[in-house]
Amino acid sequence: MKTFFKILVALFAITSMSAQVDRESDLYKQLQSRDSLLFDLGFNQCKIGQFENFISEDLEFYHDQGGLSTNKEDFLNAVKNNICANPDKKPIRKLVNESLQVFPLYENGELYGAIQKGIHDFYIKEPNKELYKTSSAKFTHIWLLENKEWILKRVLSYDHQSPE
Repeated sequence: MKTFFKILVALFAITSMSAQVDRESDLYKQLQSRDSLLFDLGFNQCKIGQFENFISEDLEFYHDQGGLSTNKEDFLNAVKNNICANPDKKPIRKLVNESLQVFPLYENGELYGAIQKGIHDFYIKEPNKELYKTSSAKFTHIWLLENKEWILKRVLSYDHQSPE
C-alpha cells in the first residue's frame, strides 16, 4: 500500500509540474507578449524589427500548406515577401480568445523552455472592404530560455481550415 501511495504522489507531482500555467503567471504573460510582438506588430503591421531579435538562427517552421523553413533568414524573407508584400491584400492574424495555453519545460527542476499553443484565425484586409476570414489554424511554438530571454526555436502551424 505504501508503494501505491508513493506512485500516486509521484504521478500527481509530475502531472502538476507539466500542467498549463495560470493565465496570470509571469511565464504566461511573457509568452503572450511575445505572441503579440510576433503577430500583432510583426505579422499584422509588418514591423518585423519588433520580433526578429527573438527568432532562433536555426528556427524550424513547419507549415501544413507552406512547407518547411529551416532558418531565421528564410523565415524573415517569407514574412517580408509574402505576408508583407502586398498592402492591398494584407493577411491579418487574430488569436482566438482564450485559446492560448503555455506549458513549462523543466530540466532537473530548472525552467529551460515552454510550449505555447493556441488557435488563430486569418483574414484578408483590402482597401474599402470589410475584413474577411480566410482560415483558422492551430499553432504550437517551442520557446527556449537563453540568457534570460525567450527565443522562438520551433513552430508548428497546422490544421488550416477554410471558413464554413
